[in-house]
Parts: sequence; structure tokens; C-alpha cells
Amino acid sequence: MNDEPGTRRWLVLAAGTVALTAGCSFQYGLAYLIPALRAQGLSLQQAGVLVACPTGGLLLTLVAWGAAADRWGERLMLAGGLGLAGLVLAAATQVSGAVALGACLAVAGAAGGSVFAASGRLILGWFAARQRGLAMGIRQAAQPLGVAIAALSLPSIGRAGTGAALTFLAAFCLAAAVLVAVVVRDPARPPRAAARSAGSPYSAPLLWRIHAASALLVVPQFAVTTFALVFLVDTRGWQAPAAGSLLAGETAGGAAARLLAGHWSDRWGSRMRPMRLLALATAVVMAALAAGALARSPLAVAVLLAAAVLAVSTNGLAFTAVAEHAGPAWAGRALGIQNTGQNLLAFATPPVVAAVIGAAGYPAAFAAVAVLPLAAVALVPVAGERRAAAAGPGQPGAAEAAVPSGPASDRA
Repeated sequence: MNDEPGTRRWLVLAAGTVALTAGCSFQYGLAYLIPALRAQGLSLQQAGVLVACPTGGLLLTLVAWGAAADRWGERLMLAGGLGLAGLVLAAATQVSGAVALGACLAVAGAAGGSVFAASGRLILGWFAARQRGLAMGIRQAAQPLGVAIAALSLPSIGRAGTGAALTFLAAFCLAAAVLVAVVVRDPARPPRAAARSAGSPYSAPLLWRIHAASALLVVPQFAVTTFALVFLVDTRGWQAPAAGSLLAGETAGGAAARLLAGHWSDRWGSRMRPMRLLALATAVVMAALAAGALARSPLAVAVLLAAAVLAVSTNGLAFTAVAEHAGPAWAGRALGIQNTGQNLLAFATPPVVAAVIGAAGYPAAFAAVAVLPLAAVALVPVAGERRAAAAGPGQPGAAEAAVPSGPASDRA
């Protein structure tokens, strides 16, 4: 690897991270516009539906964006999808009525799905296996960063109306799309004929087990994220601003956890062993949180923060493993499937956990959530990863995908 590719890969990672940050700021950050939406006369239920619209659109297109990235390259998909999302968000400032606004948000979410497949696929092509865990951890840190940007900006901008907030999000997406177009270069990929002849990595259960385990691990993440503030207010008597400030600071810990987990996996030469240990730690800390909530212990606050950090630590490991085991011909589609499963569970978690809290209280809800990372421990394919590594590069499911690093050759 010469000096230019060595520098380029970090620029590509930076641009992909900015793109994902922009995507996450409107995909997952619209909840911070709920006060502005209610000020316009919408009910809490109506505002909640609007906030969920980008995720609904996202779920419909993730696999398609991944397949398109496999076929036409990451740069085009990233810039095109994010640029389209920005244009639709800008158009949403001119519509009237909740139905029209919801339709625009759903279309923007569908368009923005490109960043969740293609930006992860870039890492497979530009980084060697010994660096991919850290690189994916940096990329995945964009998710809490995007939410943090929304939390810091949208409440204040929203005071001038939802149009001003949507204009800000549109400008962010368009600027990120331009950055991608200027900086990103597609990595080299196998000849198209070789890609067509590659067998499906889904003929073995390894990828399905990673998908299932990581989807289960999303539940404690979104359970804690959604209900941490109200738990502190309801059970510990905190004021909402103080609780919000504490939890905003926690996002830095979550980002650091992703980076450290990725670096750990690079050092170990394994994604699944750290993922299994962190899943077990998540189950233990969620059980401890349930016990602390039941005993009304002041230590429950510290345990809650630990749970918030641990619950997000495995995300980058799963995405790295999926890209590696899928290989260059299937990585985009596999990452689309990975994102679809995770977002389905993320979408379902808040209403289900809320129902359990309403019926049986926080201790029961946290205890129920603790069961899912424990189930993930059994699903994480540590032995399957060893067998795939033994099969060698180029074999179905091989952990070290045979992807040449560097820029792609010119295409017709």
C-alpha cells in the first residue's frame, strides 16, 4: 500500500463518518422537534408518528441501497442518496399538513438509507483486517454524534418553526453529499465476472447468527436510550434538565466504547469473541439495573450509565464482521439486511418496553430486557468465525475478505 492510498483511506473514512452523522441527525434526531410540532397544534401521538416516518422509509430501502452499492459503487450511492434526502427535506419546508410532512420525511428516510449500507462497505475495501475494527468503530460513533447534534441544535432552531429546523437538516445532508462526491473514491473490487460467480454467503448460518445476535443487542440499547431520562425523573426525583445533561454527556462514553471495542477486536484478530463477552457484560449490567431499580438503590444511576455505554459497544463489531464474512460481492446487501433487522427491533422496542413498564414497573422491564443479550451470547458464532478463518481468504464466509485496498480502476 503506497502513501496515497494510506492517506486516502482516512479521508474516505472521515467523509463516510460525516455522511452517516448527517443521516443519523434526521433519522434518529427528529424526536427533539416534538415540542415544536406540538406548538403547531399536533398531538403527542401525531408528533410521534411523524418522528417515526424516516425510520419507516429507511426500512423499505436498506437492502436495495446495499445491492445498488454492490453493483454501481459506494461513492455514487452515498452522494446520490444523501443529496436526494437533503432535497426532500428542503421540499418538506414548503408543504402544509401532517400527512404531506410525514410523506416527505418517509421519502427522505428512504433516500438517506444509502449511508447505512455504502459507508460501511467502504471500510471493507479501504482498510486491512487489522484496522477494520477501529475504522468501523469510528464510523459507528457517527450515530451518537448525529443524535447529539440534533439534541443540541433542533430544540433551539425549532423555536423559529419546524421549517427552520428542516432547513438546517437539509443543508447538513447536502453539504455531506458534496463532501462525499469530492473526497470519496470507490475501493478496488474484484472483476464483475468473479463477483457474479461468487456463491451466496448465506448458504451457511454464520451471517444469519450475527444478524440475529446483533438485532437482540439493539433492544437494551434502545430501552436504555428511550427510558433513561424518565426513569431518573420518575424514580430518582431528578429534574428533567439535569437528567438530560447527564445523559447527553453519556453519548461520548458510548462513542468511546465503540472505538475501544473495535481496537480490541483488531488486537485479538476476532470480532465475535469480544462481541460475546460484551453481550454477556450487557446482560449482567441490565440485570443489575433491574435489581437496583427494585431496591430503589442510589447506585442504580451509576448502573444505568454503565448500561448505556455497554449496550452500544457491540454495534461496530457486528457491522465489521458482516462486511468481512459477506465479502466484496455481497457486503452492501448484507449490511442492508443487518440494518433492516436492527431497525425493526429498534422500532418495536419503545412501545413494547413502555407497555411492560406500565404493567409491571421498571424492574420487571429491565429484567426482561436482560434476557435478550443473554440469548445473543448463545447466538454469537465464535466457533463459526474460527472455521471461516481456517477456510482462508476467498472462501465462503472467510473472515478476511479478499479485497484489494486502494482506488478502483476506471469503469465504463
